[in-house]
Amino acid sequence: MFQGMPLTGAAGGGIVSLIVPLVLMVAIFYFLMIRPQNKKQKQRNSMLGQLKKGDKIVTIGGLHGTIAEITDDVVVLRVNDVTKLTFDRNAISSAVARDTAVE
Repeated sequence: MFQGMPLTGAAGGGIVSLIVPLVLMVAIFYFLMIRPQNKKQKQRNSMLGQLKKGDKIVTIGGLHGTIAEITDDVVVLRVNDVTKLTFDRNAISSAVARDTAVE
């Protein structure tokens, strides 16, 4: 007669058992994906902010050059004695070395 009735005490936990794994997955995702990306972005912005005339840099296309002129969003690179190329500041991949003798 009572075979079709569910047992209320056997399920236990309820919604808490569903929320805890979801919260753990979000926390793991944050610490493994989002936080390291934010750190890299801060380091890149710091590097771009510290660039000066005479610094040797590499562009995202692999071009090596020395900064001849720099403004807020444009960088003019000297590739050799006669060639100067204009790039967007965001096209700089890394700073190789800082030249102490500025022209």
